[in-house]
Amino acid sequence: MNKMSKALLTSVVLVLVVIVPACKTTKKQIKTDQTTTTAQTQVPDIPVQTDTGTTVAPNTDFVDKSAEPTEELIPSDIDELNRWAASKGFIRDAFFSYDESTLDADAQTSLTNSATWLKGKDGASYNLLIQGHCDERGTEQYNLALGDRRANIAKDYLVTLGVDAGRIRTVSYGEERPFEEGHDEASWAQNRRAHLVLVR
Repeated sequence: MNKMSKALLTSVVLVLVVIVPACKTTKKQIKTDQTTTTAQTQVPDIPVQTDTGTTVAPNTDFVDKSAEPTEELIPSDIDELNRWAASKGFIRDAFFSYDESTLDADAQTSLTNSATWLKGKDGASYNLLIQGHCDERGTEQYNLALGDRRANIAKDYLVTLGVDAGRIRTVSYGEERPFEEGHDEASWAQNRRAHLVLVR
């Protein structure tokens, strides 16, 4: 054999010695990976449940029942509806100082709360009558005019808050329909108001 042939043979043997073990290692690695993957993807059998005759109550430890909304029934009778809406604070009267027809901060807050309910889903189907009331001091004609101004200032304020003006009517009773019959400041303060009444 000549030198060239020996060198070629030696090179081939070296290549085989290096490549063959490397191929075997790679094959084993792939095979191991495949076995692991197969073992991981197998789903265990679902155990069969047998009826033992006992009933297990559902776990309600983490259920907060108080957070569930409760729908309250709105009274169908209009007088009862007005009492209900007033007791819930949905509809609030605006009170005035003596001989005044301007809305102070408390009156504005009351009307704002009323407007919110009137524009909501429960109040949107009702119209509103605003009654202007006065205390007994002053002449009858003067108090009718003052009651009219009070009713209309309340209406205008509700309209600025987004309540449709077509849903609101006004009337003045002056001193004719007092809420309190007394003849002192506490009674008079209760009678100076724009009284909101829900109507159909």
